[in-house]
Amino acid sequence: MNELAPHSMPKDIGWIEVIAGCMFSGKTEELIRRLRRAQIAKQKIRVFKPKIDTRYSEGSIVSHSEQSLPSTIVEDAREIIHLAKDAQVVGIDEAQFFSNDLIQVCNTLASKGKRVIVAGLDQDYRGIPFEPMPQLLAIAEYITKALAICVNCGNPADKTQRKIVSKERVVVGAADIYEARCRRCHYIPEES
Repeated sequence: MNELAPHSMPKDIGWIEVIAGCMFSGKTEELIRRLRRAQIAKQKIRVFKPKIDTRYSEGSIVSHSEQSLPSTIVEDAREIIHLAKDAQVVGIDEAQFFSNDLIQVCNTLASKGKRVIVAGLDQDYRGIPFEPMPQLLAIAEYITKALAICVNCGNPADKTQRKIVSKERVVVGAADIYEARCRRCHYIPEES
């Protein structure tokens, strides 16, 4: 994944970066990498994740490769505006678990001069765009589409395959419930 070129970095304004893709594509890992680089540059960061995501840690964002960074849990995206007031760089993980309020939150933070980095699933297990990600992709200045490796055939994967039967759109889980699949190997499980 390419880091933003120094000549393309905005000056004296904020912006939105979106890291999108399927599960196991390295979205959180890339978010952590960018936030750590901001820390090295002595920028004040604040990291947030939704209350629903307690898979690996309650006090950190954690990648599937076990990289982590301390974070604040929020129930409502609107809390982020106040909690991030002193930050120069704002990281938000698992964006798909927030309501569409996240769109305005990101716009507000960027308009206040902050670099906002958002990571999340761009599609649900059926391959349908996962709100609020489509809207965030539309307003972002920078977009990274992360791909995984299909567990069936080894091709680049951009789909999240659910391995269990559930009518719920959101079922929080990791490798026990999901795996990465390519377009050819992905199927929509029957709902009972």
